[in-house]
Amino acid sequence: MDTARLVAMPPQPITYPLDDPETLRLARRLVVFNPGGDEIDALVAAAADDIPGLTTADVVKRVVSHNPDTLWAITRRGRFDAAAPHGDGLLAFLMLNAEGVRQLIGGTFNAADPDLSLLTSQNEKPAGIYVWACHAKGSLAAGVPLAFQKVFTPLYRDADLFTRSINLPAIRFVESMGFRRGPTIDGVTATHLHVFRRAPAGEDELPSYDNVAPRPRPRALSVTVARSIEDMMRVITIRSAVYVAEQNCPYLEEFEGNDFAATHLIGYVGDEPAGCLRIRHFADFAKIERLAVRHEFRSTRLAFRLVRGGIDLCRMKGYRRMYGHAQKRLANFWGRFGFEPLQGGRELVFSDFDYVEMVLDTEPHPDAIRIGDDPYRILRAEGRWHQPGILERSRLRGVSRPSVDSMTS
Repeated sequence: MDTARLVAMPPQPITYPLDDPETLRLARRLVVFNPGGDEIDALVAAAADDIPGLTTADVVKRVVSHNPDTLWAITRRGRFDAAAPHGDGLLAFLMLNAEGVRQLIGGTFNAADPDLSLLTSQNEKPAGIYVWACHAKGSLAAGVPLAFQKVFTPLYRDADLFTRSINLPAIRFVESMGFRRGPTIDGVTATHLHVFRRAPAGEDELPSYDNVAPRPRPRALSVTVARSIEDMMRVITIRSAVYVAEQNCPYLEEFEGNDFAATHLIGYVGDEPAGCLRIRHFADFAKIERLAVRHEFRSTRLAFRLVRGGIDLCRMKGYRRMYGHAQKRLANFWGRFGFEPLQGGRELVFSDFDYVEMVLDTEPHPDAIRIGDDPYRILRAEGRWHQPGILERSRLRGVSRPSVDSMTS
């Protein structure tokens, strides 16, 4: 497709964003894995029939030897054999260093036979990631976001993703996942490329559990931690409306004595308190519970924001396992976040509903709170470990020991 037509075409709507739990749920019947040897030959040969000008298997093997994270095969879970894996589709990346990105934007990068000096090795952080090739026909297309999750790991998560689409179907496909055309870097606009922007991890990035703006847009969704009595009144009001009023839950069963032994998240639509979530912390797991969204806001994705915020907060506190009791009718909702029925778990009945035990196994956040961190960070307000707290600001006053000095004078 010529550049003029590409620029003139209106952007396609984002229908399957790469980082959305619902997108990943569609791929649960698929598997991605690192292929090798003869399997690379077969994958490249199959893709070459549909992708004009695709590079050779020898070039792919050379790049894979430099960085194994380059190539991922996609197959159906039902036919996957770990002893003899066979791929039906592929997704390939080039992990670019700063010079590689510069050449890519400038149009001088040779993707058919990439110079290894422009690529990072497996343990190096790239400056950008080029989607080298994608071949996933039919139902395999749902596995592409699953393969993209391989570049959402701590090493790769800050690097923008770039791709070049050669025809209209390819443009529609990448733009449906959130890619946008014409990235500009250092004043140079690459009209031949699409980019998926990923905010750098730093002081300007707000975590999913504390992202309320001072003056939010009218329908903007945001989440924060309850830190005051007024916040707790909001939580109690929301849960009273949902559980006590709608579900006829007895008051003493809904407010059963655990609310002041827990962390609460509040979800907002604009500046209106619209949902909440409770988290209780145990020695080796955290329990996520009491998710509630007011009925007039259930057409939003606030419930997703609250659950994602709760999971991220638990990971920031170092938890590897999260546990919950899901109403049986809502088990699929929790499955979208990776929760699965607990092996050997029980079905429960309380407050007139039937529940199943579910568990999520994950990894702690790479920047999780640990002993040995900056001790002032541990003193910060719950969920605000990303910004200086009032106690570390107090150190500017120095040491005066006012109560001790008054006793000895």
